[in-house]
Amino acid sequence: LGSPKERLRFAFASCQHHGQGYFNAYAAMLEDDLDFVLHLGDYIYESDWGARVRPHLPEPVTLDDYRRHHALYKLDRDLQAAHAAYPFLVTWDDHEVENDYANGQSENGDPADDFLRRRSAAYQAYYENMPLRRTARPVGPDMRLFTNTSFGDLAHFVLLDGRQHRSDQPCGVPGALGGRLVPGDCAERAAEERTMLGAEQERWALRHLGGAQAAWKVLAQQQLMAQLRQKAPGGGGPAWWSDGWDGYPAARRRLLGFVGQRRLRDVVSVAGDIHSFWVTDLKADFDDPASPTVATEFVGTSVTSAGPPIEAIAAALPGNPHVRFFEGRERGYARVEATPRSWRTDFRAVRTVARPDPEARTLNSWVVERGQAGAKPA
Repeated sequence: LGSPKERLRFAFASCQHHGQGYFNAYAAMLEDDLDFVLHLGDYIYESDWGARVRPHLPEPVTLDDYRRHHALYKLDRDLQAAHAAYPFLVTWDDHEVENDYANGQSENGDPADDFLRRRSAAYQAYYENMPLRRTARPVGPDMRLFTNTSFGDLAHFVLLDGRQHRSDQPCGVPGALGGRLVPGDCAERAAEERTMLGAEQERWALRHLGGAQAAWKVLAQQQLMAQLRQKAPGGGGPAWWSDGWDGYPAARRRLLGFVGQRRLRDVVSVAGDIHSFWVTDLKADFDDPASPTVATEFVGTSVTSAGPPIEAIAAALPGNPHVRFFEGRERGYARVEATPRSWRTDFRAVRTVARPDPEARTLNSWVVERGQAGAKPA
């Protein structure tokens, strides 16, 4: 802890649906000479959807069901090889339990007691099958997943849990729980008390960010943090995706406001979830393009899971000038090399997920210079 370190090299990945393809991203990582792999959620999928390439399983409810899901995913030979070659740091998103769940709220509107029993089973299976500290041992439906780790004086990682402690998604309606585009007049979305992390974790995260002495302070979390102003279905005014940070703008403002007010240098957020590559400037005020950039964001695409609605996102990009790059047609992972002077992210795309194939190429690379928030093309 705090000892000098000249280089850190890792990959981050997310969203690996077994039924939608082979985990070729891990075969490519084996050629990368990494220190570790960071997995940012959706290690398994509870549901079966999209184009089928490989077998999947019925939706899990019981502990044995979730154990079978983990066992199926661990049959992938490239995932096995990656675990054998590299240590993993992990956090979860929603599909380790149920799509778009929020704290004790099921996307399906299941009774709270029933859903918490299901969450207990999912958390227990996750703990049994993932490389976690003993402090993460679940107690019923509760599990302390958020944690931190340092690599000498070079990088301090703050791993967040954006599912277990969050407020419910705003402006839900019967039959439309979970994530959806909500209009700009959804007053609940902007409520100050709404939280993505829960009060305890939020205080913990700010304390560790503020106290970190490493060259790079890394927020390892699940979802695109930058604002993404979209268009309401059928035209009209702005709309926001309720399941991501845009559904919790007060929580995002508290986090990024802290970074800006404390003048914390060299904060980088890495994320997954949205099945696409992104580079964004994290702003103190996203509605003001001249607002200072206080941190840098890199989002990695999915290992296999099908990409987002490309046309809809492309149409939204002109209204989001803080987005520096977007690509949603590729599957793969991101590779990072950090030194005391710079941070480089390579976006790596695999050739196919339809069959085993280790070939991958670098789409492009981005560099953050120490002391200057915001990435530039390498």
